[in-house]
Amino acid sequence: MRRLKKNLDVRRRRSVFSFGCCLLTVAFLSGCSTTPDYVYHPYPGRTAMLVHGRAIAPPNAPRVVHAAIAAGNRIAGRPYRSGGGHRYAEDDAYDCSGAVSYVLGSIGALQRPLTSSQFRSYGARGFGRWITIYAKRGHVFLVVAGLRFDTGWASGPRGPQWSTRSRPARDFVLRHPPGL
Repeated sequence: MRRLKKNLDVRRRRSVFSFGCCLLTVAFLSGCSTTPDYVYHPYPGRTAMLVHGRAIAPPNAPRVVHAAIAAGNRIAGRPYRSGGGHRYAEDDAYDCSGAVSYVLGSIGALQRPLTSSQFRSYGARGFGRWITIYAKRGHVFLVVAGLRFDTGWASGPRGPQWSTRSRPARDFVLRHPPGL
């Protein structure tokens, strides 16, 4: 009886060990997939262009994309302020999530401002056809028709601005407004 009990304990320990190894392997492999970095790739007729700090929508883009770019242009160049754009939609300064909220709110894709962490679960997963949100705890930026709208990682002062400069996207989650 003791021998049988001892064999069961050994088997149980081995199976717990095997299960633990499987969990570690899955955790390791899931960490291997990363969000691709943002890289501007101009495609004629499909990508927004940047002219003197203002974005120009592709002519064949849907009206909602033209509206999103116009909204970004309205606040591009304003200064950065933590919490900016959260209390008032029309503000004199914006933080990253306030700027993204302003653009999405302007096209009816958002009812109230969200934080960068809340954008991690906004809308649908993955790349959007026209609009993609890159969100992580502590930062969020938007890509509209291939052009990045961000409060950081660009030349010049911090604050909402359009950019073609590549940007690392490690730890960001990709989301998009449904249908866009």
